Amino acid sequence: MHALPHDHTGARIKRLRLERHLTQRALSDLSTVPYSTLTKTEQGVLPASPHVIASLARALRVDVATITGQPYVTELRADELDVLIRPIREALDVYDLGPDPDITPRAHQLLAEDAEELLVIVRAGEIKRAASQVAGLIQEATTAAHAAGTTEGWLVLASAYRTAYDVASKLGYGDLAAIALARMDWAAQRGSDAVVGGMYRYMRALTYLRDGQYRTGERLVTLGLDVLGQAEPSRDRDVVTGQLHLGAAVMAGRAQDAARAEGHLAEADRLAGRTGEAVDVHWLAFGPTNVRVHRVSVLAELDEYDTAAREGQGVTFAKDWPASRRSHHHAELARAQMWTGDLGESFRNLLAARKAAPQQARYHPTVRETYAGLEAAKRQLPDSFLSFGSWLHI
Repeated sequence: MHALPHDHTGARIKRLRLERHLTQRALSDLSTVPYSTLTKTEQGVLPASPHVIASLARALRVDVATITGQPYVTELRADELDVLIRPIREALDVYDLGPDPDITPRAHQLLAEDAEELLVIVRAGEIKRAASQVAGLIQEATTAAHAAGTTEGWLVLASAYRTAYDVASKLGYGDLAAIALARMDWAAQRGSDAVVGGMYRYMRALTYLRDGQYRTGERLVTLGLDVLGQAEPSRDRDVVTGQLHLGAAVMAGRAQDAARAEGHLAEADRLAGRTGEAVDVHWLAFGPTNVRVHRVSVLAELDEYDTAAREGQGVTFAKDWPASRRSHHHAELARAQMWTGDLGESFRNLLAARKAAPQQARYHPTVRETYAGLEAAKRQLPDSFLSFGSWLHI
């Protein structure tokens, strides 16, 4: 079995630690990551969990992406995805310039249909296709929104900004994702839609979850719930409120606060009982299935891997459940199974994550860290394991 890549996560942690003239013991104390965990992670013997990565990033005063190595530039270039990022940046920059005299936008209904289709494309895991189309739609929808000044026009633009956020976050461009979210909020305010405003705060809270800034994330959840409280009672409001609680549950789990995590899961479960499966409501895939999926994630964040693996195997998906969400679940389940030592099942779930949404899986840090953990275990795995590593460009 081939060795771990030279620049794996543990190697980056060691390099950053040495640049700051810290001993392993000192970094362990600063981050509260156990000394043995830190040493084994640096050696590549243990994979780095999201909680460990976030704790070390805070202690080293760097972004999580600096430790994970995102964006994965070499892979993006090989897939010809890197060239699609600049047009998105440029489209996000013209938000406040008014109508572009060189653009004649199509009718509102056509723009709305394209914005909805992009949301569907992202949920299907077709990131490249979404990335290639979203910049043009933003440019056109920006001109249309400024020219018409209608609620409907601003909300179409907000939807396009949301797709830009989805693309940027899935490809590891955290700074671009943050800009897209700010633009989404800007457009949603002009559309005066409290539900979209609540969605913005949910997505922004997720950025703080990834960065390990749990207190700020919790404040955003609270603010989002307050904003949603201003909306008229509706199934849409319940769906977004429930999704906020699910995001907050994972955040609490990563912060090792089991009681708070269970409270958020319980409230989400209550709302899911009222909404039923709501896969296509704002394309959040909220409902009883998503509550079960998030429970698995929370258990893994709490290091209860045996329970996470057991409950994760019991989750089943309807045919219309988004491929991107299925892929994410298989990645989470693979991580839990790796920690329990069930390496064969772990690898099978990595393959399932790839099958469900290959472009997403290739750039998913959990997939890459789990693969590294399986590699470090040095157990007998099928020949396809090596080809999977080649596919990841590891």
